[in-house]
Amino acid sequence: MTTTTTTVSRRAFLQTSTLATGGLMLGVTLPGLLAAGAADAAGTLYTPNAWVHIADDNTITLLSARSEMGQGVYTSMPMLIAEELNVDFRSIKVAIAPPNAKVYGNALLGGPQLTGGSTSVRDGWERLRVAGAQVREMLVSAAATRWNLDRATLTAANGIVTGPGGKKATYGELAADASKLPVPEKVALKDAKDFTLVGKRTKRLDTPAKTNGTAEFGIDVKLPGMVYASLEQCPVIGGTVKSFDAAKAKAMPGVIDVVQIPDGVAVVADTWWHAKKAREALTVVWDEGAGAALNDKAMFAGIRAGAPADKLIPLKAVGDADAVIKASNKVVRAEYVMPLLAHAPLEPMNFTAHFHANKVDLIGPTQWQDAAQGTVAKVLGVKPEDVTLRTTFLGGGFGRRIDIDYIIQAAQISKAVNKPVKLLWTREDDTTHDFYRPQSLHQLAASLGADGKPTAMTFKMVSQSVTGRVFGLPLEAQDPLMTEAAIAAYEIPATRHDMVKHDAGLRVGYWRSVSHALNAFANESFIDECAAAAGKDPYAYRMSLLETKPRFANVLKQAADKAGWGTPAPAGRSRGIALMEGYDTYMAQVAEISMKDGVPVVHKVTVVADLGRMVNPDTVEAQIQSSIVFGLTAALYGEITLDKGRVQQTNFHQYQLLRMNEAPAIDITLVPSTEKPGGIGEPATALIGPAVANAMFAATGKRVRRMPFSADNIKSA
Repeated sequence: MTTTTTTVSRRAFLQTSTLATGGLMLGVTLPGLLAAGAADAAGTLYTPNAWVHIADDNTITLLSARSEMGQGVYTSMPMLIAEELNVDFRSIKVAIAPPNAKVYGNALLGGPQLTGGSTSVRDGWERLRVAGAQVREMLVSAAATRWNLDRATLTAANGIVTGPGGKKATYGELAADASKLPVPEKVALKDAKDFTLVGKRTKRLDTPAKTNGTAEFGIDVKLPGMVYASLEQCPVIGGTVKSFDAAKAKAMPGVIDVVQIPDGVAVVADTWWHAKKAREALTVVWDEGAGAALNDKAMFAGIRAGAPADKLIPLKAVGDADAVIKASNKVVRAEYVMPLLAHAPLEPMNFTAHFHANKVDLIGPTQWQDAAQGTVAKVLGVKPEDVTLRTTFLGGGFGRRIDIDYIIQAAQISKAVNKPVKLLWTREDDTTHDFYRPQSLHQLAASLGADGKPTAMTFKMVSQSVTGRVFGLPLEAQDPLMTEAAIAAYEIPATRHDMVKHDAGLRVGYWRSVSHALNAFANESFIDECAAAAGKDPYAYRMSLLETKPRFANVLKQAADKAGWGTPAPAGRSRGIALMEGYDTYMAQVAEISMKDGVPVVHKVTVVADLGRMVNPDTVEAQIQSSIVFGLTAALYGEITLDKGRVQQTNFHQYQLLRMNEAPAIDITLVPSTEKPGGIGEPATALIGPAVANAMFAATGKRVRRMPFSADNIKSA
């Protein structure tokens, strides 16, 4: 077996400790974890730990530090640990880690314990394998000492250490001895050719619970003595309560209390329906604040016109693109517009909180554990260590559950009534009080040479900085989550890329694929426009600009070949192609569409993805499928509009989702690769929009530069 040696500092993996029953923990004891399924091992004490818990009855629990919102981390994260620990993957238990950014922080996002940015596998690829290998080596060393044998003669597999002469001991039997050993700083990791689990199609561990109804989502949480809350918030985001009359609400059945918190007025009752119906009887006078003047058209006009506070921040410049374009006889110019979007997860915002004896228990769906813990502690005036948090399954995240407004609200209501409270938003609350994906304007220009290829290109994107709001990024600093996919793969001699931060006045949030979706729509539509202006085939034109970009060229060629590019499409159909790198994943898509009643019908999407090493190809395919459906929903229907500060869309009849009968056939090819892992939860979301837009041009000759692809937007193109 070929091995690689990795050095890990003791600061990265803390010393082990012994449980009362002789269990082995890699890491430190942490408060607040209630491990799912942990209680069914009689006589065994379960205690939270960093990654691996082996109890003396040989029960093995592996922890996932990333929230499970459908993307499969309850399987992929433990797979990485189990690969090196050599345990039967089907026999392990999985639990979600409690808040502790020092142990579970996401290095690719700067250290917070946050699930997002398609980082879970990329962040855990090495360190979780190291965690498994460290425990494996400690167990082997414990057995070698017990039997007075050379550790090189021992093997660890399937939860058992075996040695010559028929000697064997389970991991659980060795756990107490192993826990007394130091954590090895150097461990041998398996060569990929020796993987028995990673890279293989594996059934998800959470599928049974999610199909038999035992999986716990936030909306399922129940506690003894729990009451329910429904919160009336100002119809204008950011507005506050001036006064309210709760007399009618308090007289309604089941009502326990009516309390005011900073975000509104909450009705607390014995059932959620009682709380919701009583909330409808409230009379609230609002101070709507500055947001009452907002409407989406004026917001976009402000983006186009600019403001004194706007900051133009150069991203990258090569040569003098402006001079080349100015001197050119053939110039292509275009503008692309993206609207406000809601996240619209199927499980609306909810959380359960219990304030008691100056401590807080939090249970529910979140993408950002340490922020929830720390912020609730600060708001309620308690110590962070007195706030516990258990993360349930998330019924959709998409970036919305990075924000923690609803968690704070639940904690504030619980403190006000001194009871465990489940706060549940309505669908209307969820749609009208989101942190929306920002609007964006993209202005591109290119000069074309005698061969039709671009000799220079300029790119300017104007939008709102989500990172500035969430992390306090200074106005003059480049926001890396605005620049994703801004610089396309194509080889162009002179280029200039600029970003402009513009505050449009509405709170904005990270939305699945973040700025990839904004910038890829502009870049991939524009390169198609350049191909058309040059009289070239869109696929061949792209290929001619990728001579030194083999991974890009490979996925593009495979996608074109598999989609039948260059052969006639079925009668009445047209094809469009698009290409992008996102989160270290290289992807090409071909959309096959027809036009019906002035709008596109997407019949088939061909996808080729090179994402380096994969943990579970089955989950990879599912992620691509879900991303395409999510992105296609936005491309065809997604738009949030405002009038007098009020979001006009309230439910799915106005904010439409793609229906099952509208979902296209999706043909996926995964490129075998030995490169480092790329992210896969988001890139396909960004690429489907331009692929469809380019197919519409092929079908109609009209270039649609504004999403969504509604009949009105297509007609006015």
